[in-house]
Amino acid sequence: MLFRKKMPHSCYYCLHSTKLEDETVLCAKKGLRVTDTPCRKFRYDPCKRIPVRPKALDFSKYDKEDFSL
Repeated sequence: MLFRKKMPHSCYYCLHSTKLEDETVLCAKKGLRVTDTPCRKFRYDPCKRIPVRPKALDFSKYDKEDFSL
């Protein structure tokens, strides 16, 4: 998912943008923009994407015997 070919065009993940506030970015090509605005100059930058954290594992269903040899 990190390097998908068809990434949704969001200024938040663009190579030309810098995050300013919650919903505002500064684009080097278009100026001040809202993050969900489509743009023809969009270039995906995978380093700007923050992946979702995996869920914590639930070990409560296991006993001590399950972890012994």
